[in-house]
Amino acid sequence: MLAPWLELPGVADQLASFSQASGIDLLAHGTVSDADTIRDTAVAQPLIVSSSLIALRALLDGAAAADVVDVTAGHSVGEFAAAAAAGVFDDAGAVGLVTSRAQLMAQAAAATPTGMSAVVGGDPGEVLAAIEAAGLFPANVNSTGQVVAAGSFEGLAALAAAPPAKARVIALQVAGAFHTPFMQSALDAFAPVAAGWPAQDPSLTLLSNADGASYAQLDAARTGGPFGAHQDVLARLAQQIVAPVRWDLCQEQLIALGVTGLLELAPGGVLTGLARRSLPGVETVAIKSPADLDAARDLVARHSTVGARATTTSSPEEDSK
Repeated sequence: MLAPWLELPGVADQLASFSQASGIDLLAHGTVSDADTIRDTAVAQPLIVSSSLIALRALLDGAAAADVVDVTAGHSVGEFAAAAAAGVFDDAGAVGLVTSRAQLMAQAAAATPTGMSAVVGGDPGEVLAAIEAAGLFPANVNSTGQVVAAGSFEGLAALAAAPPAKARVIALQVAGAFHTPFMQSALDAFAPVAAGWPAQDPSLTLLSNADGASYAQLDAARTGGPFGAHQDVLARLAQQIVAPVRWDLCQEQLIALGVTGLLELAPGGVLTGLARRSLPGVETVAIKSPADLDAARDLVARHSTVGARATTTSSPEEDSK
């Protein structure tokens, strides 16, 4: 996934910095490791964030994100890349912090065997009721037609055996029930790490995937800058380990902000697919390789107003990778 990016000037140095920050050989994992190796969430999370940030810096070509990007948001692990885009972390800091998250989530997943399944279609209320009846949790609410259920394998089997009307239940190849109370041990260990991590207040509008609110809206006490307080970002990045990802609410917020163009950072494709169904009329580009950069720059040139309309999003749910 990273081999084409390494042909661009400076990317090898970026990746070396990210490998040092994570303590992981991201060069090997991004070029020669097999699918089973990078599916391990301890590897997948820093690898995905690194990919997103490599794509972002290639797109910006030396420009500051705050001079180009109007609003940024991230799906689960993607919120770490989004926070870096908003200036909360430097890029290596984002990779280092997410590596801690990934390792602790992998440990929590190994302690109790659990899983996740996508529920596609069906009435939203009936889907949520069926998930609850099976003793499961709605880990990701991605849109009105896609919810990811998580919990015990017995509960997932029961949901698959009796799915909601007009819905399909699709098992996901993941290590555990992420974004549920099964991850509480990971949260307990990660929260103090996040609270003490070097960070700055956001320099542009950053949305929380807990409820779609901007961090400026969350900073009612005005303890931070005009775009919110970094302490709130750090706290919510920790809490998301056990909290559902409400990407549906993030998309509603993008509509409310008047977004007309959406750019998904590498490894791209999942979120633009959701946007095509949930954000009618919003133009999208997914950066999957350097070949997509020209289209991405064209979208930015036509939609960015720095304050009202264009956006970047990152990244697909790491736990389904």
